[in-house]
Amino acid sequence: MTTALFDSVAGVLAAVGTDLGHTDWVVIDQQRINTFAEATGDHQWIHVDPERAKDGPFGVCVAHGYLTLALANLFLPQLVSYQRLKMGVNYGCDKVRFPAPVKVDSRVRGRGAVVAAEPVKGDGVQVTVRISVEIDGSDKPGCVVDTISRLYFDEV
Repeated sequence: MTTALFDSVAGVLAAVGTDLGHTDWVVIDQQRINTFAEATGDHQWIHVDPERAKDGPFGVCVAHGYLTLALANLFLPQLVSYQRLKMGVNYGCDKVRFPAPVKVDSRVRGRGAVVAAEPVKGDGVQVTVRISVEIDGSDKPGCVVDTISRLYFDEV
């Protein structure tokens, strides 16, 4: 795993098209799924009832789509880091998709790419990083999301 380092607006703007590589693997076990269900109130059987899920469409419990999406927050700082950052804010997401279910006990990792960047008012930069949540052994990712951040650096 390699972490890209950005230290200026110009550095982020120049990074458009950069493949950020991938993170380490993370296991999505039943405990993580249950904890997410508790936090969100989403206790649908397909996520939290292993016995009933055996007869469901996937044969086992699957992670919530929004749990898989939330992993972008875990993976992003493993893919990029910043020096001289005064402030960074999560501006939102675009194009969220869930191409494949993440089955319980699957290993997932984040793969990133800088897909867009543009200057914003106040000497900042808005950057879009596409995160694909790859599933070990699957041709399709569990989630693909374009994360949007606004960054402000102490320029040299």
